[in-house]
Amino acid sequence: MTTARSARLDGTTDRLLRARIAGQSGLLTRTQALRAGLSPAAIRWQVSSGRWVQVHRSVYLTTPGRDDWTMRVVAALLAIGTPCALCGPSAGTAWGLTPEVEGDVQVLVPLGRCGMDRPGITVVRSRRFDDRVHPEAWPPRTTAEHTVFDLAAGHPFDRVVALMAKACQLRIATEASLAQALRTRPLQTHRQLVAEALGIVGEGAESAAEVRFIRDVERAHGLPLGVSQEPAPGQRFRDRAYAAYRLIVEIDGRLGHSGWAGRQKDGRRDRKAARGGLLTVRGSWPDVAGEPCELADDLGQIFRERGWPGQARPCSHGCALADPAA
Repeated sequence: MTTARSARLDGTTDRLLRARIAGQSGLLTRTQALRAGLSPAAIRWQVSSGRWVQVHRSVYLTTPGRDDWTMRVVAALLAIGTPCALCGPSAGTAWGLTPEVEGDVQVLVPLGRCGMDRPGITVVRSRRFDDRVHPEAWPPRTTAEHTVFDLAAGHPFDRVVALMAKACQLRIATEASLAQALRTRPLQTHRQLVAEALGIVGEGAESAAEVRFIRDVERAHGLPLGVSQEPAPGQRFRDRAYAAYRLIVEIDGRLGHSGWAGRQKDGRRDRKAARGGLLTVRGSWPDVAGEPCELADDLGQIFRERGWPGQARPCSHGCALADPAA
């Protein structure tokens, strides 16, 4: 009887059970198997014969040899049981915000729910479980907005800006949805700065370097306001464009424009812009993060030479523009 029932799993297994297994990355729990009609003896036979592999207690992989990221996180969720969802770095990977990382799968459960860490699984409890878990995503995970802020907690301001920008680029979050999530997180790291940066991200800034440029160079020194990510020929976009002054500012981040190939691409783009009468000025990460006042001073002079009637203003008492010798 056991052998016959077990053999069905290789051929004519109930369609619903096979669909469940396929939808769970080849995984099945003991409870699910029993509800499908398998006996405890049949389950033991599947494992002892090598047809199934026990991944966690009462969680079985029905396609031995598979060891990809999706299988591991689904196995962790099945092991903890509902309600639960991926959180932290695990949710970040699921959303495409961060690459796959080694280490435990991070699983969120409601505060007060029974459940303990298991090998390869770290359980996190939250009283806001229902508000922070996406209602439809598979595998279940915290919303993109809360994942961004979880990943940024305790890290420098630049990290949260980069994550917010990436979430908007991937269209898994918006400025409004990020702001709404931030309102529920009074202890979020760099909360005030993040709230200010959200407006900049919503305008199109795509990196921490661009946000710093808009905040610390352009706005802090009263320079003309540009347009972020303006379309350019060749399906490209300009970091910051000032049409009235025929000026483009490209902000080269720490990683985005390095190497010979990158410099060649930038040079070609600058030449094509110049053919149309546009001047391209490039700022690097050290410029916007380390010497924003000096960059503002240079840009102020360039703007004035191109017809701007205004004057760059000091951002503080220690600003380079406040020093007559600057």
